[in-house]
Amino acid sequence: MALAYPPLKPCPCGSGRSYSNCCGPFHSGVALPSSPEALMRARYSAYALRDEAFVLDTWHPHTRPTSMDLHDGTRYLGLKVHGASDHEVTFTASLRLPGGERAHLRERSTFAQVDGRWVYVDGVQP
Repeated sequence: MALAYPPLKPCPCGSGRSYSNCCGPFHSGVALPSSPEALMRARYSAYALRDEAFVLDTWHPHTRPTSMDLHDGTRYLGLKVHGASDHEVTFTASLRLPGGERAHLRERSTFAQVDGRWVYVDGVQP
């Protein structure tokens, strides 16, 4: 189950917009992300809010895990997008791991359209 998040609070993805004007409509199913970057930001926010259903639903069916646990105590501290193209987004996510250690995950993610909507395929650490 996702954490409740105040709609007027800044979005966890770091866009500078409120959650209700950024990733909130994607998480609630009111809108679909229109680009790989919009989906990547929505997925980051879903990780931060522990919305496992959204993360799994936006994963390509050929690469999606059968389950996941976002309740391990990891805190998502920030997101920096380095670049985006037609099917790829490069970003760094800052995390605080369950033991208190800070970590930075840099990834080049690949996206594809399936049935008219963007989905995450996979990622590599450059």
